[in-house]
Amino acid sequence: MTQVLLVEDDDVIREATQLALERAGFGVSTAADGLAGLDRFRTDPPDVALLDVMLPGLNGVSLCRRIREESRTPILMVSARDDAVDVVLGLEAGADDYVTKPFDTAVLIARIQAVLRRSGWSGPEEDAFVRFGDLELDRAGLDVRRAGQPVDLTPTELRLLLRFAESPGTVLSRDTLLASVWDYAWGGDTRVVDVHVQRLRAKIGQDRLQTVRGFGYKLRAEP
Repeated sequence: MTQVLLVEDDDVIREATQLALERAGFGVSTAADGLAGLDRFRTDPPDVALLDVMLPGLNGVSLCRRIREESRTPILMVSARDDAVDVVLGLEAGADDYVTKPFDTAVLIARIQAVLRRSGWSGPEEDAFVRFGDLELDRAGLDVRRAGQPVDLTPTELRLLLRFAESPGTVLSRDTLLASVWDYAWGGDTRVVDVHVQRLRAKIGQDRLQTVRGFGYKLRAEP
């Protein structure tokens, strides 16, 4: 059974969300504040963490950052619809995706399933080892190195890099990346793409991913 850690301080939302997730077949552990959530994460590691942004004790963004320092466990942030800054901060802290309040539980479950699929994606067997300048990618072993040094990527950052590596030199639109990396069959908020591209650039080199203004991004295959 897939285990979800739900950290939410609103009792009504927490209980309703827990019930919906359990009905969908998930095992759910909960916490009502950030510090308790961090303790629960450490003592009973989940398969995926669902964190509210506004938490007492330790806010959701700080909790996300603390978890990301210790684990690659997929993380979804939950934010009020108007908290655009909180969404971006959460993604920059290492979250893989976000949902906005109020949310439909069916959409939440679909997002959780999507991020779990992404984290377990192993990539194609052919051409398992590729190199782009000083960047080396072992698709089979999911190992990334830059100038011979290991690069620590989150599951979504890795998925994004793998998608770019499938089509080096090809411009990929934000909508294309949303569909293939985030499993969004419908239009989504492209901020999630932009933030993850910026995080990936910081790790593999600012010039390795190029912005094609008005179209999207592409991976530079040459040195």
